[in-house]
Amino acid sequence: MALVIVGATAVGKTALSLQIARRWDGEIISADSRLFYRGMDIGTAKPSAAERAIAPHHLIDLCDPDETVTLGAYQQAAYAAIEAVWANGRLPILVGGTGQYVKAVVEGWGIPRVAPQPDLRAALEAVGGPELAHWLAALDPEAAARIDARNVRRVIRALEVTLVTGRPISELQRKTPPPYAFCQIGLTRSRESLYRRIDARVDEMMAAGLLAELTALRAMGYGRSLPSMSGLGYQQLGAYLDGEMGLDEAVARIKFETHRFARQQGTWFRLDDPAIVWFDMDAAGVETAVFAHLTRWLDGD
Repeated sequence: MALVIVGATAVGKTALSLQIARRWDGEIISADSRLFYRGMDIGTAKPSAAERAIAPHHLIDLCDPDETVTLGAYQQAAYAAIEAVWANGRLPILVGGTGQYVKAVVEGWGIPRVAPQPDLRAALEAVGGPELAHWLAALDPEAAARIDARNVRRVIRALEVTLVTGRPISELQRKTPPPYAFCQIGLTRSRESLYRRIDARVDEMMAAGLLAELTALRAMGYGRSLPSMSGLGYQQLGAYLDGEMGLDEAVARIKFETHRFARQQGTWFRLDDPAIVWFDMDAAGVETAVFAHLTRWLDGD
C-alpha cells in the first residue's frame, strides 16, 4: 500500500505531503529526477533540513552532478524504499512531478537492463536513420510502429537492446503491475495561480543564492554540457555566466521556461486519468477534503 502525490511544479506537493506524513506517520519517497544530484539544492527546490526533519525522505542526493540515475535503477530503488517503509509500519508516500518515473513505478514498466554499448551505437549511427528504421521494423514490428523513425536516438536504443538481449525491446518493455495498492491523488491550481507561485519561487531561489550555488558547482568542474546543468535555473544562469544574456533576462527566462515545463507535465498527469483523484489547491478546505479521501482509502472504503 502506498500513496502517490503528483502534480505540476510549485503546485504544493511538498507542503501537503509533509502534512500527510505527520498525520499518518509517513515517509516520503521522491519521484523528482532533479533531486538526485548532490549539491544542487536551491535550483531544484530540494526539501530543506527542517522539512526532512518532519518526515524521513528517500531517493534524494543519490549521485554527483556528473553521474546519472537510470530509469531502471530508480524504479528498483523506489520499490525497495516502498517495501522498507511499509515493513517498518509506516506509510510510503511517493511524491514528485517527473511523470516518467512515477508511471514506471505505479504501472510496473518493463525496463530493459542493458547498459549502453558505445561501439554498437557508433556502428548503428553510421548506418543512417532510414535503414535503421527498416531494420527495427524487421526485428521488432511492434516497437517500430510506436517509435517515430525520425527519433534516431530511440531507434538506436531499441536496436541496441534487441541485438544485445536477443529479444525484442517491445517484449522486454511490457508492463507488470507491482503488488501494491496505490492511492493516487493529483494537485492542481488555476494557471494564473500556478504561474504566480512559480515566479515567487524563482525570486526566492535567487534571493537564497542560486547564482552562487551554480558558480560553486562550476568551480568544482561541473560544466554546462552536463545533463544535470541543463535543468531549469541552471541552464539560464549558465548562459548569463557565459555572457550570453543579462541577469534580468536570465531570471525572466527561468520563469518562462518553468511555466512551459508545468504545462508539459500535464501530458503525464491528465485530469481525465481515472486512476488519479484530483484536488484543486486553490479551493477552500482542500486539505480537509484530501484528508477525508485518504481516511476512506486507509479504512478500505
